[in-house]
Amino acid sequence: MKRREFIMLIGAVAAWPSAARAQPALPVIGFLHAGSPDPNIKHVAAFRQGLSERDYIEGRNVTIEYRWAEGQDERLPGLAADLVRYKAAVIAAPGTTQAALAAKAATTTIPIVFSTGADPVALGLVASLSRPGGNVTGIVNISANLAAKRLGLLRSLVPRATRFAVLVTHKGPLTRGTLKELQVEAPQIRLPVQILYADAPDEIDVALAKLAEKPGAALMVSPDALLTNLRARIVALAAQHAVPAIYSVREFVEAGGLMSYGPNFMSTYQQVGEYSGRILQGEKPSDLPVVQATKFELVINLKVARALGLNAPDDLLALADDVIE
Repeated sequence: MKRREFIMLIGAVAAWPSAARAQPALPVIGFLHAGSPDPNIKHVAAFRQGLSERDYIEGRNVTIEYRWAEGQDERLPGLAADLVRYKAAVIAAPGTTQAALAAKAATTTIPIVFSTGADPVALGLVASLSRPGGNVTGIVNISANLAAKRLGLLRSLVPRATRFAVLVTHKGPLTRGTLKELQVEAPQIRLPVQILYADAPDEIDVALAKLAEKPGAALMVSPDALLTNLRARIVALAAQHAVPAIYSVREFVEAGGLMSYGPNFMSTYQQVGEYSGRILQGEKPSDLPVVQATKFELVINLKVARALGLNAPDDLLALADDVIE
């Protein structure tokens, strides 16, 4: 090799690291969640699936920065601010209304894609469903409006119940909608409905223990993020006290709960991923209407029903989207 060619080769090799540094960085999606990673593995996979529908694959052409509040909502504002400092191109806040509100409070410029079971207009997340305006859009399922439907389904499965209880949190964004729905519709059930408040794991323990002190109780768990994140604990307590309960999403039933009626979380996370991909491709959140979920599913765990001495009527089983044996 000639000396001139050798010098040029050495120069090219020396330039490789700086050339690599010069490559454009992958766009970053900030993933903000009130819960913990392990219980949400399937949900994150559904979110990635939604991204892949827009040709975005994590690690290949997009980076996802995850921020988990581990059930401590007070951490969400700091985590959202961290994603803003990280210069995320999009902040996805699926699964919890509290995460969406924290993201909105942290930035007025970075696009945000949320999912919520409450009215996003009433919460101030968007100006309207069809024309969100600003930097925020997402998915809404209005899960709080299904409270009366859930109680009706629970009564069908537990006809010998003499009283009902509803577990809610004091500050949950879905609590007001749930209680409003019950105030209007619960009288049709013609049985007492007790409201149980719990804002921490130990308070949930106390609430269910007191509920079980007298026989004949059946429970509905509100679609609150805190309660959903603690689903394994709540399901175990319901089994321990032999209290039949209905929940807002199938994840409770998969954890050993009796029955659920509500939106399909997997579909919701996938839609959040798809919307995030569309924004990365140049669409503006203000031009993306808030998607209203239309798929609600009834899931019944017959094994749990039998353990509680319950016989699911044929007409209720016929309505079920999924029956776990």
